[in-house]
Amino acid sequence: MNTGAIIAIYRFEMARWFRTIAQSILTPVLSTSLYFIVFGSAIGSRIEAIDGVPYGAFIVPGLTMLSVLTESVSNASFGIYMPRFSGTIYEVLSAPISSLDMVLGYVGAAATKSFILGLIIMTTARLFVPYSIEHPLWMIVFLLLTCVSFSLLGFSIGLWADGWEKMQIVPALIVTPLAFLGGSFYSIQMLPEPFRTLTLFNPVVYLMSGFRYSFYGQGDLGPTLSLALLAAFGGACLALVLWLLETGYRIRQ
Repeated sequence: MNTGAIIAIYRFEMARWFRTIAQSILTPVLSTSLYFIVFGSAIGSRIEAIDGVPYGAFIVPGLTMLSVLTESVSNASFGIYMPRFSGTIYEVLSAPISSLDMVLGYVGAAATKSFILGLIIMTTARLFVPYSIEHPLWMIVFLLLTCVSFSLLGFSIGLWADGWEKMQIVPALIVTPLAFLGGSFYSIQMLPEPFRTLTLFNPVVYLMSGFRYSFYGQGDLGPTLSLALLAAFGGACLALVLWLLETGYRIRQ
């Protein structure tokens, strides 16, 4: 393992992130704040509590995850696509580093950005609605694993895409709809059959449920099952990314 190369890639990606701090932090935080204002304060005051949790507080985990998912995929896909687009990826490929080193550097930076963003959004949420975190350790584990897993997914998208348009297809047509339909704004127990059963095939449901459990001690599904499936998803994404790098898919052609 080339620790120096991992740190160099990580620091470069973090420095690029800080140079675009307005786009990287302010934009998603302001967008999420609007959700809190509209759904939490305005509409939430007219909606009954869900499982004993006020609606404004109920949507805090969902909105946090919604932003984290989107930013994880976006940060990681852009992080590897831009070097491919500019041709600087060949400098990395010519260095004595392994595929795993590249993943640790790029994905580690993308996951760190998303993790920081998640913490900022949760802090900002307190300005609009009061909420509690009953299981902070579970919260950190779910947030960190989600950041890593979806950064790996974004990294694979960045390797697969051969144009800017393709890089937006998966997040726009798959990730975002799954996040909205994964229980961000509601409990899946509120859905009638067969939609409740069909929702269980949405992987985002499990991480939303597990993350909400860390806040209020209750979720649509058990936290252990949610964590296991999220870890399996992350492992599958890691295997896919390593395979793409080892075969040189669209980076050694």
